[in-house]
Amino acid sequence: MARSKHLPVPPRTDTDALVEAWGTRIDAPLLQLALVHRSYANEAGGIANNERLEFLGDSVLSLAIAEEVYRRYPELPEGELVKLHHVVVSTVALAKVARDLDLGRYILLGKGEIHTGGADKDSILADTMEAIFGLTYLECGREAARDLVLRLIAPLLDDEKVLNSGRDWKTELLNLATARGWGDVRYEVTGE
Repeated sequence: MARSKHLPVPPRTDTDALVEAWGTRIDAPLLQLALVHRSYANEAGGIANNERLEFLGDSVLSLAIAEEVYRRYPELPEGELVKLHHVVVSTVALAKVARDLDLGRYILLGKGEIHTGGADKDSILADTMEAIFGLTYLECGREAARDLVLRLIAPLLDDEKVLNSGRDWKTELLNLATARGWGDVRYEVTGE
């Protein structure tokens, strides 16, 4: 991957620690591509970025988690499966895992994103996680990518904090009131 001569490469620690945390041997040039944010690519003269890998990784992640919630919760109806799936593949959940892996320090960002703390932005962290899932699929195959998703993301299905972050409390209260025959729910704003 060619770099622009006028844009210095930010100092990075060796990605060996990331590969070790990832737990899967992956090709170094493809790993580098998975870590290139579009802001860096644009400043470097339009080099390739991780968005295509992100696209692929989103589907790899989604299928692995959909299968896991389907198998793990045979008693749940579709609507509840959708809610579980949605919460653990969300930007917030993926960013949590990315922070646990210290992924932000490896992402190549443009000057503007560096200046605004892009290495700790949920969206950038989540997108990079998806890119690396896509990379893992390409490099190691479907089963290795699925196993990786399950190792890193499936534990969130047992994390009450993560699960509660995706709850729609207002709807749940309305459903409870209806089920118990408490009458219409009214909301009153007491402050802002």
